[in-house]
Amino acid sequence: MSIIDLWLPILLAAVFVFIASSIIHMVIPIHRGDVGKIDGEAEVLAAMRAQGVKPGNYMFPCAASMKEMTSPEMIEKLNQGPVGFMNVYPNGPMNMGKALMQWFVFCIVISAVVGYVSGIAYGAGTEYPQIFRFAGTVGILAYGVSNFTDSIWKGVKWSTSCKFLFDGLIYGLVTGGTFGWLWPEAM
Repeated sequence: MSIIDLWLPILLAAVFVFIASSIIHMVIPIHRGDVGKIDGEAEVLAAMRAQGVKPGNYMFPCAASMKEMTSPEMIEKLNQGPVGFMNVYPNGPMNMGKALMQWFVFCIVISAVVGYVSGIAYGAGTEYPQIFRFAGTVGILAYGVSNFTDSIWKGVKWSTSCKFLFDGLIYGLVTGGTFGWLWPEAM
């Protein structure tokens, strides 16, 4: 089966996941505690402005090499703390239109991958339960599991990653249901 045969479930799964994510993030308060405000925010921001911190991803303290990572000076810096990762965005309000468009494109990409993999595994005419289970599992993996790397490598709270796994579970079930509903009939 060609991925072209799956254009409708790909597009609608992306639309339905986009709607589900909007409900989760705007109506249900599950993610409100994911990030916190830093103590002394005004002073920290003033110090960052004074240093000319540009948009980017930062680690602190940051070693220039693996050898430096094990030096007594670096170990002392790590022991003194704070230790962390920081994302700095361009100045100004967040461009929600751009972020939502990128999220929707991401949903289409995930749906296309789900369609591609499901089309390899199953042919036209496969019954709803098989498609729902398979496409839903692939969707859960694609949407929900990737956030655990942030907890492993960047210190994001495990509870935050688990909340995103819950989101991924919902998105995967929506994706699986959409593919099961619109799976092509046998010719």
